Amino acid sequence: MTGDGARTSEGRTRKGSYAAPALDKAFLIIELLANHPGGMLVSEMATALGRSLGELFRIVVVMEEARYLEKSPIDDRYRVTYKFLDIAYRATPARQLTAAALPEMQSLALRVGQSCHLVVIEGGAGLVIAREENPGTRGFALRMGASIDIVASCSGKVLLAFAAPAQLGRILDRAEAAQGRVIDRVPLAEELERVRIQGHGLRESPITRGVTDISAPVFGFGGDCMAALTIPFLETIDGSQQCSIPEATQILVETTARISQALGYRGDDAGNGLPASHG
Repeated sequence: MTGDGARTSEGRTRKGSYAAPALDKAFLIIELLANHPGGMLVSEMATALGRSLGELFRIVVVMEEARYLEKSPIDDRYRVTYKFLDIAYRATPARQLTAAALPEMQSLALRVGQSCHLVVIEGGAGLVIAREENPGTRGFALRMGASIDIVASCSGKVLLAFAAPAQLGRILDRAEAAQGRVIDRVPLAEELERVRIQGHGLRESPITRGVTDISAPVFGFGGDCMAALTIPFLETIDGSQQCSIPEATQILVETTARISQALGYRGDDAGNGLPASHG
């Protein structure tokens, strides 16, 4: 069957020669529930997507039977299961990346007394795929699966700064489409150049007072930037933190260097124009 395309949850039209209505509706359901972690009733999904209850009910039941969705026994709301995450880990480089990063992230959190999280590029945004809580009683951490502004965040700027030039343009195009605004690329390019020269990102959090974001790139085999490892450094009023921001920055850079080496990166793997060293 041919068709003009299918609507996404944002109302955009996906171009293509073929249409698979049931599959398109399943994707719409997934995207909708991703923005409603508390879950939704089938009737609420139908209203939100402008579809009839009958259109969605059979698809939801099939997705539940396949364990992609689960229904709460308390309020009958459907939520996305971890099966998606499991498949994503096994089908993408995320599995190898997190396997190499998690032990180092645990050590990093213990040494600096702060939480940390690992961010990858997902479309036009950043996505937290791993996190490690701080060992103390006070701290600040992002939840796993959180979406991050690729342009405004410290993690995002590191990912953009060390992206291959051809990839950078595509990421920014996707970010503009997702955010519905034009990104001023001239001042952004200047910021990214400073990050590249410095080898890491450092800035006061634009959202949370008292938090300084520190982020460094993780490279893979061949020199591609695979992720950004970030410490949201929470500075206490009484100065009781284990180390200073400069000390935490140095430890973070050393940590990302070890993760990169575990992923096969060597200092001479600079085929994409990246620096031979990011320390």
